Amino acid sequence: MNIEELRDYCLTFKAVTEELPFGPDTLVFKVHGKVFLLIGLNNPDSFNVKCDPEEAVRLREEYSEVVPGYHMNKKHWNTVSLNGRLNNQQLEKMIENSYWLVVGSLPKKVRESLA
Repeated sequence: MNIEELRDYCLTFKAVTEELPFGPDTLVFKVHGKVFLLIGLNNPDSFNVKCDPEEAVRLREEYSEVVPGYHMNKKHWNTVSLNGRLNNQQLEKMIENSYWLVVGSLPKKVRESLA
């Protein structure tokens, strides 16, 4: 998966926006103002996604391409390399899980509109 494919996939989800809130070097995808994925534009070979804490540990143990989130809360975020043995389906699953974790933290009325 390259950055264009990642971007296209993120934008398939409802109510997603892409922004540059941390400057021109970091592309951020949000759902209703809440971040679910970040990727550096200068070196787009990895991205950060939110993850259930237990699943985050399991993924880190299983895949060398998954490490604690760079500059993020290590309990809830993973950094995932795009240059490894993870296939597009696995990467998409991590992105989807991140999206739905963030949606789950939104107010009930907003969650229902996204379901």
